Formats: sequence, structure tokens, C-alpha cells
Amino acid sequence: MLQVIRHPHLGRTQVPITARLACAIAITACVLMATNVSAAPAQNANAVAQIRSVLHAQQNAWNRGDINGFMNGYARSASTVFISEDSIRRGWETVRARYTQKYSDRRKMRTLSFSDIEINLLSPDVAVVLGRWRLERAKDRPHGRFTLIFKRLPEGWRIVHDHTSAARP
Repeated sequence: MLQVIRHPHLGRTQVPITARLACAIAITACVLMATNVSAAPAQNANAVAQIRSVLHAQQNAWNRGDINGFMNGYARSASTVFISEDSIRRGWETVRARYTQKYSDRRKMRTLSFSDIEINLLSPDVAVVLGRWRLERAKDRPHGRFTLIFKRLPEGWRIVHDHTSAARP
């Protein structure tokens, strides 16, 4: 039960300390909730920018002929999955070996570009990325689409699942 206390000299109503404390807690809770709600778009934008940065770094590494740099975009895990050419490869080392074998020299790699990137955050730590890839080489221009699942890991956003397909020439 609330009790109203009148200050004898001011003639005003004084609110008991418990009511003031409850009011302060309610205001603080509202401020914190508003901060969290308004922080969510900023966190999403930051995550999207970080994922774009990983893709940009991969593209640059590829274009330097640096397979190891390109592979930095993938989670260094035995559970990393790469699907292409009707095959499923599991594990970072296995995926790296596939790239190293298939693109054994600079002539086979040439210039990679990504386009039409769509990044959809499924949670604060998981995103699905859709996009197109294209290689510009002397005699051909292979291209296709990819679906990537990124996960936020201690070392940053990394690809944990890559499903890449090539379009018909």
C-alpha cells in the first residue's frame, strides 16, 4: 500500500522512496529496451559489412593467385562443407585440396568476381548469402551461382557451408 507523505514546510506531496525506485527502474528498463531495439539494425548492418568484407578479401586473394588467402574465408573446421559438381567435400583441408588441385596455376584461376550478393541474417551469428561468381580467363568465362552459410566465430564471420554451381557454357 502506498502512503503519501506531505512535507510540512513545502506543502507538496512527497512520493515514497519505493515508488520513486519503482519509477526509476521502469524508466531504465524502457531506455534499455529502446537501446536494444535501435541497436539491432546497427548490429545487422555491421554483420552484413563484415560478411561483405570476407567476400571481398576472398576475391582479392583469388585474383592475386593466393588460394590460402582465399581459404581464409572458410571456417578451419572438419565440419566445413563444400558442394559442387555433384560432390560433397567435408573439412577445411579437403576443400583447400580441391581448390589447389583444380586451380593449380594462375592461368586456370585468372580473375574472379562476385556479384548480385544477397545477405540474409538468420540470427546474430548465422547468415545465408546468395550470389553469382564469374571467372574471366583467356579462353573461357565460367560462371554460376552460390549459396553460402556464414557463421560468426571467434575469428570473425566464416563460411561453414558452400554450395556452388556452374552454369552451362
